[in-house]
Formats: sequence, C-alpha cells, structure tokens
Amino acid sequence: MRIGILTREWPPEIYGGAGVHVDQLVHELKRLTPVYVHCFGGHRTDATAHPVPTSLHGANPALQTLGVDLEMAMALSDVDLVHSHTWYTNFAGHTASLLYGIPHVITAHSLEPLRPWKEEQLGGGYRLSSWVERTSYAEAKAVIAVSNGMRNDVLSAYPFVNPERVHVVHNGIDTSIYKPNSATSTLEEFGINPDKPYVLFVGRITRQKGLVHLLRAAKNFEGDIPLVMCASAADTPEIEVETANAVRELREARGQDSVIWIEKQVDRAKLIQLFSHARAFLCPSIYEPLGIVNLEAMACETAVIASDVGGIPEVVADGTTGLLVHYDAQDHAKFETDFAQAVNSLAADGARAEGMGKAGRARAVQHFGWDAIAEQTLIVYQSALSE
Repeated sequence: MRIGILTREWPPEIYGGAGVHVDQLVHELKRLTPVYVHCFGGHRTDATAHPVPTSLHGANPALQTLGVDLEMAMALSDVDLVHSHTWYTNFAGHTASLLYGIPHVITAHSLEPLRPWKEEQLGGGYRLSSWVERTSYAEAKAVIAVSNGMRNDVLSAYPFVNPERVHVVHNGIDTSIYKPNSATSTLEEFGINPDKPYVLFVGRITRQKGLVHLLRAAKNFEGDIPLVMCASAADTPEIEVETANAVRELREARGQDSVIWIEKQVDRAKLIQLFSHARAFLCPSIYEPLGIVNLEAMACETAVIASDVGGIPEVVADGTTGLLVHYDAQDHAKFETDFAQAVNSLAADGARAEGMGKAGRARAVQHFGWDAIAEQTLIVYQSALSE
C-alpha cells in the first residue's frame, strides 16, 4: 500500500498543530507501509516540495494554494491512496482521487465554517477555501477526526457526509521527545527568572487561540506571577496591532514585568524548557479540534488551564491534569474572569499544580502514543481501499 501524504507544513517549516501531527504520523507510518510526502515550499530531502507557481505570485493566498495543489495532484499517479491534511491540500487530494481513481482520506484538523474570522485574512479567498473543503469532504472515502468533538463538528457542518465514513483517531505526542527538562538556559535567554513561578502561552496570533481574552484575563492575575507569551505569525496586521495594544494595557495595569512577549517561533528544545518550568500552561482557545500543544505541555509534566471547547476536554482531565474553563461566546467578560480565577488557584498552590503535571504526563504516555495512532490510521486506509 503506497500512501501519498499531502501537507502544507513539513520540517523545517512547521508552525501549527497540523504540521506537528503530520510529521509525527509519517514517522510512525513509515514503519508500516511506504509513505511519500508532498508539501508546500522549497526543496526538501525527505519530501517532494511544491512552490507556488510563478504565474500566481502576488495572487490571493487561496488561489496560490490551488496552484500548488494542482502541481501536487500531477505528481500523485504512482500511489494507491492520498491522505490530505487541512483545506490547503484537500483540493490536491480530491483532484488526484478523480484523476487516478484512488481513495482520498482527509484528516479534519479544523473546519472552515467554524473559523469565520479567516475572512479577515483571506478575503474572498475564504469563500474559495470553504468551497474546496465542502466539495472534498462530500467525496472523500474517509474522514479522520482528531477528536469526538471534531467528529461532531464534521457531521454538523457537513450533514451530507456519511457518519460511517467519519472515524475518530486522536492526535498524539512523542513522549520520548516531550518530557521534563531541568535546564534553565532558555529561561535565562528570554529574561525569565527560573526561581519564580510563571504561566505560559504558546500559539499563533489568531482569533482561534483566544489570546486577546487571555491578556484581558491577565489583568486580574493575583500577585506578581508573569505571563510568558510565545506568540507570533499574526493572521493579519489588524490582529497584530490589537494584540500589541492588549499587551500595552496589561503592562500599564500590572507593570512592565507582568508579561514577557517572545515575538518569534521558538524551537522545540527551547519550548520544552519553557513548558517544563511553567506553573501552568494556558490555552484560552475559542475553537480547538484537539490541541496538540496541550499534550506537549502535559508530556512535560505541566498542568494545563484551558477553555472547554472542541476536543480539549478529551485531552485535559478537569481537576486531574488541569482545569477547564467554560467558554461562552456570548459572555467574554465572564470567561476572562473565570480564566483568571483558575490561574490564580494554581498560581497559589504549587503542590497541586505539580501533582496535575505528573498526572498529565501519565495520561499523555498511556493514551496518546503515535505508534497506536499510526496503526489506527492504517486501518482507516484499509477500509477506504476495500470499498
């Protein structure tokens, strides 16, 4: 069984959970079956990369994506099944399926109808991306949802999809890589006091991640616990300005040291140190199909405080590995207040936070190993090929 994996992200260009997922999944799948990766961007030694066609330079990003997808589709004639990740490669998978008569499997990492803020970033391209996704899901032989919550979202957003074709295979974590690290060189590099508790946010500057809500909540953090914020790659200049303004307001309210903003993507080794020493990892997302970053924090023995959206409750065991805060889209102020209270409760109780961190790693090891996830994915492939 020769599998074509289609992804926008591939090392070294990984910026989100979908990219982490593909990287780890491929590593394990290759132990089971031949896998050929096709990705966006410049030359790779371990994948076939497809840059934006020259004729589309300067075009709407969604149109550039379709140009790359057509290049991908042309290169997939020698595989038995294509597996696309996110709308960025759905069109390539759908086109290859039609062209070569092979099954198309989709992993649902997110859904365009549930991310209306993307119109700020893509303009009319959002309507194009939505059409691509809807059409691809309608024809796919199988859809892999990364959580039960994501499966429910797929069937709600696309009721024409046969429920028997939607399979739940959770995201995973490599706990041999993500594990506690006692070194503090990264903390010292970014001016973080290793002897003082801090809370940590890691994520892109996008509506989805709820960063502005977190910065408002942080005005009500008790004591002098700082927020360390690894946040970059803003979706739009407007969101970047909004975030900068919220940081300024927080510093005005609680002092310059109340937030340490690391405005660049931090490499994995440094990120593991930041996870390992945080009192808690904070995930205030307003939409999150699963949230690999929560698993990364848990694997590093860090308690997680997160919103209760999407698949997060399937990862974070409320009261055991962290705390869940109810997100109400109609009452942001209450969410922000409740989130601050959750942070304050763990900030004041280091022993409880430590116990949650240890329970979190045990849960990550037991339930989210990539070897089992690859085997479950292979079963989905076999079912798609047998139809």
